[in-house]
Amino acid sequence: MTRDISGRFRLPAFLVSPGRSLRSRPEIIKSALLIMAAIVIGTIGWSGNPFLLAVAMLFPALWAMASTRVGAALVAAGYFLAASHGLPQGVINFYGGGIGAGLALWVVASAGFVLVHAVLWTGRPGWGRAARYGIAMVLMSLPPFGIVGWAHPITGAGMVFSGWGWPGLVAAAIGLLAMTTRFWSLTTLAIAVLYLWSAAAWMPPDVPDGWVGVDTRFRGESGQYADYAQQVETINLVMDAAEDGARVVVLPESSAGIWTPTTARLWGRAFNDHGLTVIAGAIIVDAAGYDNVMVEISGKGSRVLYRERMPVPVSMWQPWRRLVGERAGARAHFFDNPVVEIDGHRVAPLICYEQLIIWPILQSALHSPDVIVATGNGWWTENTNIVAIQRASATAWARLFSLPLIISFNS
Repeated sequence: MTRDISGRFRLPAFLVSPGRSLRSRPEIIKSALLIMAAIVIGTIGWSGNPFLLAVAMLFPALWAMASTRVGAALVAAGYFLAASHGLPQGVINFYGGGIGAGLALWVVASAGFVLVHAVLWTGRPGWGRAARYGIAMVLMSLPPFGIVGWAHPITGAGMVFSGWGWPGLVAAAIGLLAMTTRFWSLTTLAIAVLYLWSAAAWMPPDVPDGWVGVDTRFRGESGQYADYAQQVETINLVMDAAEDGARVVVLPESSAGIWTPTTARLWGRAFNDHGLTVIAGAIIVDAAGYDNVMVEISGKGSRVLYRERMPVPVSMWQPWRRLVGERAGARAHFFDNPVVEIDGHRVAPLICYEQLIIWPILQSALHSPDVIVATGNGWWTENTNIVAIQRASATAWARLFSLPLIISFNS
């Protein structure tokens, strides 16, 4: 406080200024509305319905409308936490125990997304802000931040620009940048019109003749892999598909358990006289850790077809354990084997977590694949929409590049 000329105490002017009070109240209301809107579009856009993914493309506009850096961080947090709201329950299912660990991992997982968008936010309108958002888009698409780059708005490109391929991806990126400018309302209208046109005109591409994905419903638990009984049951499912005319059968992640010479003989002998090719998920263990893989099996033998580029962080990918001399869990082959060849077709393989992030599918698309094969093991996602989101994301990328999509999940 200060004294006036008469000696009386007065409060500082900034505390009593009616102008400041009137300005601050609308700003608080505006920030609250932006956060609520971010939660809504995160929830709707990432509900697991591929046709709603385009809603996520509104996020940059909300981020740009924030009045402060803290407000932008809260908008980003609201969007990301809403989009990934199934994670706490998934952690409980996977590890057991209470909700605390799930909530902690949920919040930690959002840190990269929130940090990038908070640091790059600016209060200055114009294309400088758009350029900053462009940097955020790239950072959340590539390692290291892209490792937790879930709920990326660019995923909606496939639902708005179906069949456009790389030009569609560029158009979507430009649209997201424009969302951060004063043209956001016109951009929203343009995206809505293109979305409706895309939805009406799009036709699903033909799946390669004789290819089929088989879903399973085996329950599991952390650290456990398919035992002998489960593998025999899965082999019987493959034989049923063969009787229906399948020539290439895709099975879920981990469906063949731990891959050993004994396991290879079990599967190879089952298909020796049937002319089948089976793509099955497995792990290959060594002294340093393990690889999460797809193996190709036929009567002629078997081979490792694909090694996962990005396993699930924390539950599978644990590189920090090397620092204390322990096995480091699943290895990440970040930019290896983006396409593989199966039955004369170039395949873009995506295992589980890779369907939620950006660089694996875009790297694969650079190599002109003929088909996308997406597999997963979602036994731990019960009572969540995680598998639905994975399917929706894979569907959106398949639509963008006009590629057939073979999906196989254990859920």
